[in-house]
Amino acid sequence: MKCFAKPAIDIPAQLVLLKERGLNIQDENKAYCFLEAVSFFRLTPYMRPFQISDDADHRFKPDTSLHSLTRLYDFDRRLRLLVIDAIERIEVAVRAAISNHMGPKHGPHWYLQNELFQRDYRHHALLDTIARKQNDARRDYERECHRIDASQASDARKTLLKNLRAKESYARHYALTYGEPNLMPAWAAMEEITLGELSHLFKGLARDADRKAIARRIALPGPLLQSWLHSLTIVRNICAHHARLWNREMGIRPELPRTVSFLWPHHLQQSGSHARMFTVLSILNLLMRQSVRTPVGISAYMNCWHSFLTSASLQWVSLLAGKTMLFGNRHESH
Repeated sequence: MKCFAKPAIDIPAQLVLLKERGLNIQDENKAYCFLEAVSFFRLTPYMRPFQISDDADHRFKPDTSLHSLTRLYDFDRRLRLLVIDAIERIEVAVRAAISNHMGPKHGPHWYLQNELFQRDYRHHALLDTIARKQNDARRDYERECHRIDASQASDARKTLLKNLRAKESYARHYALTYGEPNLMPAWAAMEEITLGELSHLFKGLARDADRKAIARRIALPGPLLQSWLHSLTIVRNICAHHARLWNREMGIRPELPRTVSFLWPHHLQQSGSHARMFTVLSILNLLMRQSVRTPVGISAYMNCWHSFLTSASLQWVSLLAGKTMLFGNRHESH
């Protein structure tokens, strides 16, 4: 283990360092503004494809410009926006699929029934999460009421404001309106948990018949939906923290279909690790078509993808799947 000895340097020194490494910077004022807004450290992963491999001094390949780095950074930013858009739509559809099956089958408060979950599922953690959300909503309401009471508004106005605040969220409304059961119904609770918690809940359902029925609503086998929800949770967190998505290798790889009865890229039916983002993008493409049922929504989204891909560098798009991927393969899933 070495002792860390790198100094923290300001932006002018960062620009000097980049130039010493061979980066062509045409407009230093623009470069300064970019580093002030983005930071040297965040830009570092986008430098690596432009640097000489295994060079201890991190020198850039000849004729590499800062403009090339900033274009790649913007490519990844737009890629994250498209991916998080798709995940949001799919996440909402999965929440609906779970509620639409489990509610009519097992009752409005089905998630309170421990027997509907596997033994190793942390059922108490789910209930604690919902209870915390509900209690926080009630406390927020009480604080708002204190502020309203301290205001100079008329009594009638105060009553009106309190009634409006009580309806700001269903968690708040339920806590103020109902005493039994003590937690909100499942269709509301499913909207309160995170995608990761939703993924664990689906995996933790005790009855295989329930998992299969939910997955059928999205035209998928149960095991695929379980694996893909886990993978999409990881990708969503990457996007939410504005981390690099482009050229990322997935540590936990989504399960691939053994037999294909739906639109699926030939590239992913061949042997290989398939660890790049192309696999995730293919999953999103399929789930958007099978879970988001509004044609206008899908058409608008696909138009955004078409515009994005046609304006992108062939090399950048190819690296979403791997360095050996051909340009033609990426169109097979469209």
